[in-house]
Amino acid sequence: MVIAALTASSVAPAQVKEAGEPLVSLGTEGIVTDAAAPVAAVDNSAGPLVQAVEADAATDELEAEATLSETVAKLRSSDPGSREMECLAVGIYYEAKSESLAGQLAVGHVIANRAESGRFPKTYCGVLFQRSQFSFIRGRSLPKVPRASRDWQEAVAIAKIVDAELHGSPMGKALFFHARRVSPGWRLTRVGTLGNHVFYR
Repeated sequence: MVIAALTASSVAPAQVKEAGEPLVSLGTEGIVTDAAAPVAAVDNSAGPLVQAVEADAATDELEAEATLSETVAKLRSSDPGSREMECLAVGIYYEAKSESLAGQLAVGHVIANRAESGRFPKTYCGVLFQRSQFSFIRGRSLPKVPRASRDWQEAVAIAKIVDAELHGSPMGKALFFHARRVSPGWRLTRVGTLGNHVFYR
């Protein structure tokens, strides 16, 4: 029940910006490892009202006390739950699967920040499919991912965390990033560097 509540998208309306924004770079290959933990089940015998209160309490506890690693372990799944969440998870997977959990979170928040900014399309899928922004996108379809892999399951968990705002971005309201190995010469405000990415707004 907690996971279902976390998969609903809460993206604010925005407008598409003219093509001319800097490109977002591809992430690098690698594996992030972390121990999995099951999500606690809600007792169905308690009745719907009690179940809803228990689910809200579990989410509040997750928000208030869990570390990023603990939250990822509880939300890890191969099923993102919706097309929008799949877009967000695919973006995280292809751009940051070799990064730390904090690095993946920062990349996920860039996609969400764009959707909320008013400068980009208003949905996660719209942000990904905006022309010339994500080099792993070809046409109007998402690339395939190995759904049984730990990298994918962690990307799904990070997407749920970003969407439900369970952990803030370590890079604030950054809207752009690129790999450290390149120097695109952007005239943007640099927010910081995390792992192999440099973030800007």
